Amino acid sequence: QVQLIESGGGLVQAGGSLRLSCAASERTFSRYRMGWFRQAPGKEREFVASINWNWNDSTTSYADSVKGRFTISRDITKNTVYLQMNSLKPGDTAVYYCAAKSRSTLGPGQYDYWGQGTQVTVSS
Repeated sequence: QVQLIESGGGLVQAGGSLRLSCAASERTFSRYRMGWFRQAPGKEREFVASINWNWNDSTTSYADSVKGRFTISRDITKNTVYLQMNSLKPGDTAVYYCAAKSRSTLGPGQYDYWGQGTQVTVSS
């Protein structure tokens, strides 16, 4: 079973930056799209950003709440997807999860592989 392994979470002051990374445990893992989601205490998990996993198409999508502050990117040669988070706010505090869509038949927003999550805490 392929594992998605996140890293890069931590504690940062408001206005600061963090970069999250997510690598698949198997280099040959085939996927169509990678995404980041987050879940704050007492709230439902929400979409943050996603990116195509295709050499010729790196189309991205962002939640309105992070547009202009967060950037998703990927390095296919390193089997890794990143989430650069700038101008962080206390409201960004959450567990951040990496996700992969391995089947094209899955609907928008549906992912079938998930990481364990990494904590991001933004202090005011």
